Amino acid sequence: MSLKRKSPDFVLFITVMCLLSIGVIMVLSASEYKTLIYYNDSFYYFKRQLLWSLLGLTAMFIMINFDYRRLQQYIMPFLAVSFISLMLVLVPGVGREVGGATRWIGIGPIPFAPAELVKLSIIIFTAYGLSRGRERVKDIRGIAPYLIVLILAGGLIMKQPDLGTTLSLAGIVIVMIFAAGASLKHLGSIALAGVLAVISAIILEPYRLKRFMAFRDPWADPQGAGFHIIQGLYAIGSGGLFGLGLGQSKQKFLYLPENHTDFIFAIIGEELGFIGATLVIMLFILFIWRGLKIAVTSQDPFASLLATGITAWVGVQAFMNIGVVTGSLPVTGIPLPFISFGGTSLLFTMAAVGILLNISRFTTTR
Repeated sequence: MSLKRKSPDFVLFITVMCLLSIGVIMVLSASEYKTLIYYNDSFYYFKRQLLWSLLGLTAMFIMINFDYRRLQQYIMPFLAVSFISLMLVLVPGVGREVGGATRWIGIGPIPFAPAELVKLSIIIFTAYGLSRGRERVKDIRGIAPYLIVLILAGGLIMKQPDLGTTLSLAGIVIVMIFAAGASLKHLGSIALAGVLAVISAIILEPYRLKRFMAFRDPWADPQGAGFHIIQGLYAIGSGGLFGLGLGQSKQKFLYLPENHTDFIFAIIGEELGFIGATLVIMLFILFIWRGLKIAVTSQDPFASLLATGITAWVGVQAFMNIGVVTGSLPVTGIPLPFISFGGTSLLFTMAAVGILLNISRFTTTR
């Protein structure tokens, strides 16, 4: 094997561009009626998604040309800013509440979601630490610092409250610890503790318990906790094999809540059918394959774990989002990467993709 600087992974780049393009188109299709009613502008969300997509592409190209190894110099300041921003969300007058959750900081007219910055900072922190102590990862004390940081971040995110983001962050860190060579016994113990924590979080919050019960039988409360799931399944089911056609969704006429954000995959299934939905899933699988290939072929332990974390970020969120929309998982608010409407999420995901593409320039050739 030989190591040489080369062009970024072309297949990964094209995959991301396809997902991003689908996202912009589907945000327009899913939101045009809602924004016409509420903002008197069918392109209200579309214009914002297009702007954030351009900003995301800019961030991606910057990171493609920013040597990923230099990220190690900024780990602690990056992590500190992330935690400070998480705490600021909880400060009255600073945090912005939407739909009963306070997950954003109001920066003028632009809401900023600190949890997205936290994901990237924890991935970098965990990759750096695990790469420097690979021999200690078999010992629970060797992985304790990353679990502590995860618990602290998860605790602050749960205050917002946001169980979905907490679970996705936990999934990312666990995948990275597994990739670093942690003991399966330790991973099993961590997983068991995590399951118990999730069960406690569900039982202690009535609205989460209602969502879980609705997941088991959404038709038991069709106008309440089961409404999202039922409307999502109606959308997907009515799409059939080929779909109703782009822009022809019926559920977007204020039947399906969050149809341009968390439940946009249901609109994809309705308008583009089984074939369109499968294409989106295959693009995510292709992303995961290329990301893991970059991780495996990198000779730098830090780069390998960083690539693993970024790939897990996209893979875990896509799995959770599609699982929720198809009724395979209980409802929890989490966006579909590259596709759901959302500025901060798209910006930081695209920046992370830029880092992944940068790493691909230094991988081995066989």
